[in-house]
Amino acid sequence: MYCTQHQNRYSKLRFLQAVKVKDEGRTMSVKRVLVVDDEKNLCLVIKACLENIGHWHVLTAQSGNEGLVLAETELPDAILLDVMMPGMNGLAMFRALQNNPVTQKIPVILLTAKVQQVDLDQYAQLGIAGVLRKPFDPLKLVNQVVELMGWE
Repeated sequence: MYCTQHQNRYSKLRFLQAVKVKDEGRTMSVKRVLVVDDEKNLCLVIKACLENIGHWHVLTAQSGNEGLVLAETELPDAILLDVMMPGMNGLAMFRALQNNPVTQKIPVILLTAKVQQVDLDQYAQLGIAGVLRKPFDPLKLVNQVVELMGWE
């Protein structure tokens, strides 16, 4: 029974990746994004924006450990990752993602209130896809992610 449920879940996830949605006259494939932030309300806001404006499938995790499990099992198209979290912080989670052959190619965008040139230089050297400053404008979030990821 578990195998059948797992296969059905896997089939549904693959189907979601293949689905096309119409947005402003363009056809875009449905993206799957993992949001990792210890602030539950912020996860809900980000999820609502990405789903309602971007028409993406959004997964959320409230800890680095939970995020690592979801990243490995769900293989999202991108991860939005808070830098400052208790326990495993965002940079530690990023390093763990990079050390895992299954997750190392998933692009990561950092969410942070701490945006100084020294930090930006460090993030660039690590291979971070981009940085979004907190607080952010929820209505612009989808476009910012699309721009950073180079998605159409």
